[in-house]
Amino acid sequence: MLISHKQREANRRNALLSTGPTTPEGKVAASLNAVTYGLRTRKLLISGENIAHYWQLWDGLENEWQPETGTERLYLEQMCVAQWLLARMSNTEHKIYEAGLTIAAQLDLLDRVARHCTRLERSFTTAMHELKQLQKERLAKSRQTVAAKPTKQSAQSQPPPNGHPAPDATEDQASYCAAATTDTR
Repeated sequence: MLISHKQREANRRNALLSTGPTTPEGKVAASLNAVTYGLRTRKLLISGENIAHYWQLWDGLENEWQPETGTERLYLEQMCVAQWLLARMSNTEHKIYEAGLTIAAQLDLLDRVARHCTRLERSFTTAMHELKQLQKERLAKSRQTVAAKPTKQSAQSQPPPNGHPAPDATEDQASYCAAATTDTR
């Protein structure tokens, strides 16, 4: 849909007013707009977390699951992020106990943490099951491909189709015809 020249000029004037935050505090706050709990966050690590520990977790899962396709790696990433965030939730729970809050406030926060942990555990389990299924299908497909390719030896050991004599048949070779049987109906 085409817009008029007048509308285009109005859009340009409005865009000049939308410059985003100008103060340092506003810029810091806006930089966190895309950060959410869960998968596909722009910044997975928060202050105090060590990137080396994340990569140790990744390497351990990668060695165990050995993903071969991009989709398998995505499921592995989902598992890794869920595990990382579960560890963070454990630390958060510890901080709630140490914060000196009222029992009601503590229980409310702990309930939120428990619900978040449940979601993360479900995310991990779902990704693990999907990854297992993908790898199972990939393995079955590769076995079918290998089984479908006849080797030279297996091609020679196959009997000829019905009605066709064995090539270079001699008396020393076995006959590929079934033994004649009488009809007993």
